[in-house]
Amino acid sequence: MRLLMRSTRGLAPTEAGQSFYDRAKRTIEEADEAELAARGTGASLTGRLRICAAVTFARLHVVPRLPKFMAAHPGLTMDVVLDDRVIDLVAEGVDVALRMGSLSDSSLTARKLASCPRQILGTPSYFARSGVPATPAELIGHAAVIYTQGGGGETWSFRQGATEVSVSVSGPLRVSAAEGLRAGVLAGMGLAIASAWMFSPELASGAVQTVLSDWSLPPIDLWAVYPTGRMPSAKARAFAAFVEAELQEHSQAE
Repeated sequence: MRLLMRSTRGLAPTEAGQSFYDRAKRTIEEADEAELAARGTGASLTGRLRICAAVTFARLHVVPRLPKFMAAHPGLTMDVVLDDRVIDLVAEGVDVALRMGSLSDSSLTARKLASCPRQILGTPSYFARSGVPATPAELIGHAAVIYTQGGGGETWSFRQGATEVSVSVSGPLRVSAAEGLRAGVLAGMGLAIASAWMFSPELASGAVQTVLSDWSLPPIDLWAVYPTGRMPSAKARAFAAFVEAELQEHSQAE
């Protein structure tokens, strides 16, 4: 069977060649994993680790912590794919993805790492101009910056004891990425529903403020998701455990 196809621009793998390469690469990685396991848990990780995470979460909570992880494993190199969308891990060659919210695909190999509360928040200038809502129902009269990805939308659900309330909001700005949500809120265009992860620096500094704190919103979960059809590598498992420990430490420090 032909594995390579020659053209005027050089060589390119055929479909069979690409499949052969992917399987052979996986076999080599599994052999490396077996060697690492034989050395013991204290062995340093080596090779390349390709991870994927949402842009804002990675910028605020993952990339700043990478030096600590890589210092423990100096033989490791990292590829970081930043994308708010759900990508095909196998096609993109990703070893582990950090995903937030509900996992729609039950066939995924995943482990929950952390959970974070969501809040209604806005800038002090917005609240000075538009007032502070005292109940969820009053959100109808406010401008909302609407996040169109998972965990967002126009319907916000609240709970207080045995009481549950859902409110449909509207506003002048809809965004498909968390960076756009942050920018819209910080520009004073409206209030938003967001995890504490998304605005952690501004919540700490007071640049944004939360409202309706006596009402609870469904929290958002963080998952380590691995490619379907193969065992998670030791590198991927170690990275997921590192993120879990770092977020737990950060949560306890607050």
